Amino acid sequence: MSKSMLNPSHPIVELLERDKRYKFDAYQFVFDALGYAQNRLEYGKPYAPEEFEDIEDLDDQLEHHVSGQELCEAIRLYALEQYGLVAQCVLSEWGVHSTSDFGEIVFNLIDIKQMKKTDHDRREDFNNVYDFDKAFRVGFESTMRDSSKERGE
Repeated sequence: MSKSMLNPSHPIVELLERDKRYKFDAYQFVFDALGYAQNRLEYGKPYAPEEFEDIEDLDDQLEHHVSGQELCEAIRLYALEQYGLVAQCVLSEWGVHSTSDFGEIVFNLIDIKQMKKTDHDRREDFNNVYDFDKAFRVGFESTMRDSSKERGE
């Protein structure tokens, strides 16, 4: 969904006006990376939200909680898969320069009830999970090493 297609009454529209640090694409990317973490990487432990009422419906109401550290790693892998060598540049263009920014985005989304958290989740869970320069250079370094080996260097 593009920002221009957003319903003006959607809570993220107000969020984007209130907190201009991050572009809409950053929020959308974090949503997509969460799905990537849960479905593709199979991160997250099932837990029952507090509001479930009927024990018979427990299986339908189990959610897969992804920790801050797991989400940061999923975001890194997803960004490299989607954008390759320019992943860090793309994230920077959206206002994201560190794993702490992912925490800010997630907690902004929690504040507007677009994401959920457990009692144990904290913004600090996202602090210094990895160094951006090193984390997004990994793909380039391994590609360079692999091509050097193929040439017999």
